Amino acid sequence: LAIFGVLTILSYMALAQTLASADMLTERMDRLQAIQRTMRFLGNDLSSASPRPVRDQLGTSYLPAVMVSPANNFALAVTHGGWTNPAGLRRSTQQRSVYQLEDGKLYRIYYNVLDATYSNDAISTEILDGVESLEFRLILDNGQTTNQWPPDGTPENYRPRAVEIILTLEGEGEIRRIIEVAS
Repeated sequence: LAIFGVLTILSYMALAQTLASADMLTERMDRLQAIQRTMRFLGNDLSSASPRPVRDQLGTSYLPAVMVSPANNFALAVTHGGWTNPAGLRRSTQQRSVYQLEDGKLYRIYYNVLDATYSNDAISTEILDGVESLEFRLILDNGQTTNQWPPDGTPENYRPRAVEIILTLEGEGEIRRIIEVAS
């Protein structure tokens, strides 16, 4: 009887350890999927970047097709193609996506129209948490890099040759990707 008691205790300990490991693996897998989804969003939006500038919210001037500026409250704004329209709604297949980092969370924001005004509601989705920083290094045709876009004196539809994404995450470190921008 004592042998069965010891075997039962050992079985429960093994089961508890297996369940704890399964929970840890599930959390880790969810985190990796969120990171991959974020990099896929950024990669798809940049690789399908369109040369179309958008109007500002007052409609008085144009904003560049691609914008990166440490002085703004967003990390990246890009006009891109590839917005599917399976319902056949009256809207463009191009979209303006803005990536904003706020309190360690990365948001992807877009509108249902390209030239949004103050009357259009933004659709904001948290795509990743635990973000320490998000940087973009933009690569010009001549190979030089800059962390601000567009360069001075370039037209609104000018796009970089490629973009290096530098994503720093709590507990993960730094992730770098280079995405070729559509030409």
